[in-house]
Amino acid sequence: QVQLVESGGGLVQAGGSLRLSCAASGRTFSGVLMGWFRQAPGKEREFVAAVSWSTGIRYYVDPVKGRFTISRDHAKNTVSLQMNSLKPEDTAVYYCAAALRIGGYYYSGTYDYWGQGTQVTVSS
Repeated sequence: QVQLVESGGGLVQAGGSLRLSCAASGRTFSGVLMGWFRQAPGKEREFVAAVSWSTGIRYYVDPVKGRFTISRDHAKNTVSLQMNSLKPEDTAVYYCAAALRIGGYYYSGTYDYWGQGTQVTVSS
């Protein structure tokens, strides 16, 4: 069993930055993908970014390209999401997720473990 714990959410003005972190604990993590999803009120959960645990290849949804950066740290079993130039439409609960097998990185069903979520609110 893998536990994922997010931190770093909060309230920020438009144009500001936040850094989210996700720590994986429990069994020795041997996943293939770590990702971030978000869910705004009244909307479905959507893919934001993912990183291959072994190669470091990164994937992003178009609206965050150039503003968000996902990174992973093998030694600490963590994945981070640096969010710059934040916009009000980035407001959502952000979830960290881990996949144990290869699958569509953008598809929530690929991921086996999820964190509890952290709120990000961007004011205009």
